[in-house]
Amino acid sequence: MFYYISFLRPPPTQAALSGEPIHITPQIANDLRTEYYTDVQDIFYSWALQSPTPSSSVITKPVKLTSWRASTMYKEIPVPPPRNACNGEYWRLILSSGTSRKDQVLSLNDENLGHRPFPVLSDPILFSTRPSKVVKQERIRRSYALTETNKDHPTIFHIIEQTSFDLDKKIWDSGIGLSSWLVQLHFGMVSNTALVSKAKNALFASKCAGTGIVAIVLGILRGLLDSPVSSGKIITTDLPSALPLLQSNINSSRSLYHPGNAPEGAVLDWDEPDISTQVASFVSGIDVIVMADVTYNTASFPALIGTLSWLIRFSMNIAPTKPPLIILGYKERDVAERTLWEMAEKIGIRFEEVAQVPGAEGTPVEVWVGTVSVNTQ
Repeated sequence: MFYYISFLRPPPTQAALSGEPIHITPQIANDLRTEYYTDVQDIFYSWALQSPTPSSSVITKPVKLTSWRASTMYKEIPVPPPRNACNGEYWRLILSSGTSRKDQVLSLNDENLGHRPFPVLSDPILFSTRPSKVVKQERIRRSYALTETNKDHPTIFHIIEQTSFDLDKKIWDSGIGLSSWLVQLHFGMVSNTALVSKAKNALFASKCAGTGIVAIVLGILRGLLDSPVSSGKIITTDLPSALPLLQSNINSSRSLYHPGNAPEGAVLDWDEPDISTQVASFVSGIDVIVMADVTYNTASFPALIGTLSWLIRFSMNIAPTKPPLIILGYKERDVAERTLWEMAEKIGIRFEEVAQVPGAEGTPVEVWVGTVSVNTQ
């Protein structure tokens, strides 16, 4: 399990340039916001000037804001504005659990990922001399880092989430855990079994199908290879309601992809009777299917299994002796979710656990690799 710093009460979209503090209510909870951090945790704040060029960015030194306690989780906290803010400037508020710049970024290379709550950035806040109605922000941003061997500076990308209760527009543990494993796989930080090697070859070869942050991480990693992959596609799918946010996150990291490695967003509804119409519009063959946190609703399992079955048949019609590999990032929320493995076996998928990403405490994120029998019909 991971813990996330977020805003129970987010900052406003605009603040007066008068030196008056803005007011927020920070929160530290799990990905679904159903379990709160039980220890005492110092939270530090800093301000980042929104600049058109990274080289001219300004980030103030982190200062202690408060000590989080679950007993005072609803307490409103005043935050001093940036000292040198000018009229018309936009600043992001950063909350973190440490006093360094590294503490403001989530490092996916970290073998101790999740030992402290993850940091958060607000949307830009306009500081202005003009009075305005208080409007609360609806989005946050988290920064992620991939540290390359023998490189002085990490590759940093950003993911936007909604502050609303729409859980499909937030990052979940399995997405982060699986992304961390992919990064460690890429940089040779995991045990290299035959199945892990097969997964690595499939992921960093030609075609992939993924979702959200995982697809973005894959796109970046495939461009960091000694010989960057320039063929094939990474397709990242979701329901229509989530696609605009997904596409925004893809676009925000576009400068980090090698040409040909940018993920492509597409709609895939498991409950849609005619899966073929959806899939045929965005892919012509599949080497690997990557899934993260698809088990939260056991009622959707028949639709999920039906979709996987169709994708396997679709792929094997093109390459009969090369069924797709399936990689699953999973965190148990209910033991009944384990029935998915039995259902998968009935369509020829055999899963094997290859890693666990422990997080802070409680249930780890499990990484499973599934192979498909070539006799699958």
